[in-house]
Amino acid sequence: MERRRRLAVERVLEGYTQQEVAEFLGVSKGAVSTWMQAYRQGGPAALAAKPHPGKPRKLTATQELQVLSWFQRSARDFGFGNELWTAKRVAQLIRREFEVEFHPRYISEWLAQRRITPQKPRRQPRERDEQAIQEWVRTEWPRLQNAPGGSARISF
Repeated sequence: MERRRRLAVERVLEGYTQQEVAEFLGVSKGAVSTWMQAYRQGGPAALAAKPHPGKPRKLTATQELQVLSWFQRSARDFGFGNELWTAKRVAQLIRREFEVEFHPRYISEWLAQRRITPQKPRRQPRERDEQAIQEWVRTEWPRLQNAPGGSARISF
């Protein structure tokens, strides 16, 4: 856009009409007129691109780094009942630590952009006894396989 504004002014100063310049650039004559007026009032600097900052950030860069550092620790360390990190928990913790409100869905997207993806804990019964399972596989399983019609299969 800035290049186009500068080119328009340059062409008008070379002697082309504003209408000719507008047709050449595919803009309205009013746009070329506005650019010429800005140039006359402020010189070349008036044609410079202006940043569009957008909405201000809710967290500083330092706070964002702090949030990301939380994932190196267990959620239990922050008072949650288990080790599972959820977007809802992260939003609660941000609210508690920084007094800033985020929707969990936004937190989920924000984390995904930083390659932190949801992790599901492996489900395993609390009563699971690996030693007893291995003993069963060593002693009982061969007996079942060798029984008449014993083509049973097992997978782990």
